[in-house]
Amino acid sequence: MVFEVVDKAVIVERLREELRKVYDPEIPISVWDLGLIYGVDVDESGNVRIKMTLTAPACPISSFIVYQVQEAVYRALSNVEGVTEVNIDVVFDPPWDPSRMTEEGRRKFKEMFGYDIVEEYEKGRRSSTQSSGH
Repeated sequence: MVFEVVDKAVIVERLREELRKVYDPEIPISVWDLGLIYGVDVDESGNVRIKMTLTAPACPISSFIVYQVQEAVYRALSNVEGVTEVNIDVVFDPPWDPSRMTEEGRRKFKEMFGYDIVEEYEKGRRSSTQSSGH
């Protein structure tokens, strides 16, 4: 019996490359740079589990985004030896917030919209905490 050696770093890098090509249609930044990919786990048997979220639970285009992620994952891993199964779990706990964005995502957002979304998010959190007395 021959056991395949699964190179986890290669799998994660291929996924990162492909997921950087999948854009949220409402915020034209990749799902990777938005921080929608919470994690990639690869076990010794070649099972790949991707944990992702959406910017909002009631996102009207959620199925489209998940479909695009599935297609990107297929492109990234279809010819990687040792990958036996891929599962994509869409989760909403913890909820997404802008602090999950990569530096690249923040930079792109600021170029498009003229402000740093993470700074604004943090200001909003601080002011709501202060107004509630916490």
